Amino acid sequence: MTTEAKTIAIYYEHPDWFRLLFAELDRRHLHYQRVEAARHQYDPDEMENEFSLLFNRMSPSAYLRGNGQGIFYTVDYLEHLERLGVRVINGREAFTIETSKARQLSLLKSLGLGYPRARVINHPALAPQAARGLRFPIVVKANIGGSGAGVVRYDSPESLERAVGAGTIDLGIDNTALVQEFIPAREGHITRVETLNGKYLYAIKVFTSGDNFNLCPADICQTTDGLELTRLACPIDAPRSGLQVEAYTPPDEVIDAVERIVQTAQIDVGGVEYIIDDRDGSLLYYDINALSNFVADASRVIGFDPHERLVDFLEEEANKCAMVTGYQFSAAG
Repeated sequence: MTTEAKTIAIYYEHPDWFRLLFAELDRRHLHYQRVEAARHQYDPDEMENEFSLLFNRMSPSAYLRGNGQGIFYTVDYLEHLERLGVRVINGREAFTIETSKARQLSLLKSLGLGYPRARVINHPALAPQAARGLRFPIVVKANIGGSGAGVVRYDSPESLERAVGAGTIDLGIDNTALVQEFIPAREGHITRVETLNGKYLYAIKVFTSGDNFNLCPADICQTTDGLELTRLACPIDAPRSGLQVEAYTPPDEVIDAVERIVQTAQIDVGGVEYIIDDRDGSLLYYDINALSNFVADASRVIGFDPHERLVDFLEEEANKCAMVTGYQFSAAG
């Protein structure tokens, strides 16, 4: 049995989101390597990999930062690692769910869970036809988005027709989009449930701030006709975006549903967002996140630091891999 040491790899693209994760890894003096997804290569001939495990933190919004080349590439790279037997946290299956809102709806349907009514299109000209029978306002939402990108609200069929005529509907980088009902949020908030190792970790309510924004599925948006949605209900950005967040414990049936979602999607670390439709009180799941960022100022908001539990999980998984493969995993010197 070899005693060669291997490291944890953190495969990431966003320059700022993972500072707290890196800080916790550093605090524990754990072996880890930062692997930038935006500029990366691998050799299909390799039969072994240097990592004990890889934690996939690739962002579907990478194209907003000029790094869109990493999105589809990551699917192939994760498959390559998994074929080599590398333990990948949030592996290929999780990432394909993360990067397809259409697949998310199919998953929710398979589990018998409610979601906002929607149709999937692959050409902008189909949007008005797809919207027939849906309640306006609707949103046209790019299949691969992130950070509120590629989502536009239309308050009437006429405004949608005008956008088609003007050629302003953008289906995103895979030319696929949802035409989906806008959901007015009861009490002005959505609920975000975070999970770790397929189990409930915590939940928060995310509220709007001020009178000029309304919540819609996955995004906080201005309500002017056809305006690109500009703000995301992203807890990590709450301090600078003015979002109000508060800790919340969902009903048991919601926790059970969220755990079924992430386990089916093979999401090791992630979050699920849901909304209560103010029109009829129905509970609708609308966003499944494999790249889930913990709430800012977590110790104050939820009473503990989720990064500590995340690194506990990473260390446990790395040690399991070491036991199976015979490779040593240990703290840095």
